[in-house]
Amino acid sequence: MKLRKYTIAAVGILMGAVLATAVACGDGGNDGLIENDPNDKDFSTLRSPGAQETAYDYSHFFLPEKDSAGQGYVGDTMPYYENGKYYVYYLKESGDSYNHSAYLATTTDFVTWEETQTSVLEADHGSAQDSWIGTGSVVKVGQKYYFFYTGHSFSDLAEYKETIMVAEGDSPTSFTKKEGWQIIPDSSLGQKQDFRDPQAYYDAASDTITLTITASQSGVARVIKYTLKGDLTDVQYGGIIYTKHANVDMGVCYNLECSDTFKIGDKWYLTFSAQDDTMWYTVADTQYGPYTATPKPLDGKIFYAAKHASDGENTYLIGWARRSESPSSTQDVKAWAGNMIAQKVVSDGNGGIVLAPVDAYLQNTVGRKLLCKKDVEVKSGDYTEAFTCQERYVVTGEFSYSGTGDFGLAFDYNGRQEKYKLVTLSPEKQKLSLSFNLGETVITEVPVSIKANETYTFTYVQEGSVGVFYLNGQIALTVRIYGASGKAVMLYAQSNNVKFSNLKQFTYQK
Repeated sequence: MKLRKYTIAAVGILMGAVLATAVACGDGGNDGLIENDPNDKDFSTLRSPGAQETAYDYSHFFLPEKDSAGQGYVGDTMPYYENGKYYVYYLKESGDSYNHSAYLATTTDFVTWEETQTSVLEADHGSAQDSWIGTGSVVKVGQKYYFFYTGHSFSDLAEYKETIMVAEGDSPTSFTKKEGWQIIPDSSLGQKQDFRDPQAYYDAASDTITLTITASQSGVARVIKYTLKGDLTDVQYGGIIYTKHANVDMGVCYNLECSDTFKIGDKWYLTFSAQDDTMWYTVADTQYGPYTATPKPLDGKIFYAAKHASDGENTYLIGWARRSESPSSTQDVKAWAGNMIAQKVVSDGNGGIVLAPVDAYLQNTVGRKLLCKKDVEVKSGDYTEAFTCQERYVVTGEFSYSGTGDFGLAFDYNGRQEKYKLVTLSPEKQKLSLSFNLGETVITEVPVSIKANETYTFTYVQEGSVGVFYLNGQIALTVRIYGASGKAVMLYAQSNNVKFSNLKQFTYQK
């Protein structure tokens, strides 16, 4: 088993002598600012989005190492935590992966990763039920590890398109499929497909494993449950714990993919990704509901299929950031699989949850250095250069506004204003969005609640082409911005005045 270790790459502000577009920053004080980073990566010769993407040394937004078959991507993730280490299994797309076989990356801090180069669970190369591997989860029962997963058959002769299967092992890094064992859809569901994504929970007191499973019944998306004993016997169908709300617009959604439950405070939360759309959560007083509370979005369409992991104190949702088939596309970001991404789950103080940056991204202990510190007032119609888009950086700050026009961050794509990529706050629409072509092409958006003349804090984290904008305490929006490295990040306002204050840009060094 070959392991590859990822470490934080040296990055910093691009020096003006190297790139004419580098933005000067700082307030002249001695608040730990650094003017230049001699270890900075030079993007001046990497003009195409594809060339930049190839050059990125992804660290906390993990991407598999390119192999002899090409670049692989992270699909649905299956996190498991034990003894200070996060084991994140994932369906690998492309590269040397066969039919979405499951691979493994581990971390202790979401900054440094070790990648297992060979699959830990291989799709069957014949016509067996698991000719494709589908999403699942790992649970420990006594000294045994069970990897429950979806067996997806492409054979026309298969009675069931999807069943629940299991592999077992004596460690969390090696599994053997249990031949002849499977769970088929209960007859009450009335169909033989769309039955997948088992999430396993073990109760030692009763020696019971509970599986929540994504299923469809009568064309309606649901989350159901099964129970079984710790020795994998006595499988019982336990009914429906959540049915998609008919009055909530989740797009064309026929499955609530990668459902998961976890507890924060005295409430239980059920999360799921509406098929090919947005990640949602709902809340109940008990783990298996039923969940009847109206669901709310956690992020937009680019953060997908996340499941939770907890160290007993902190809870994280780990999923993947959607990509474009072509980094040069200015029309969409909708390809399956991409970079792995972890976000911290925190209470919103009102019985709900929101996503926040992983603590390590905001701490000096990982070599964070302050590059910029400033206040900027952006007047109506302005595009004010504020930062340089680096390989890896964080921006924190506050804003307040007057008027109703859109405002936010603008990323230079090819020097033409009409091609700017925007992360936009819209007071009129009460939306936070990512759009291309100066707002003409909306990629993803989430609801926000903002009012004129009030102050809000935000955090923006970017590595390579992946970024997350956090309207602190409210919502997260994961974005994909190709082709912007080494160029200006601007603050803009359309038809109002916006004051950005206490702005700080940080980067990471060795």
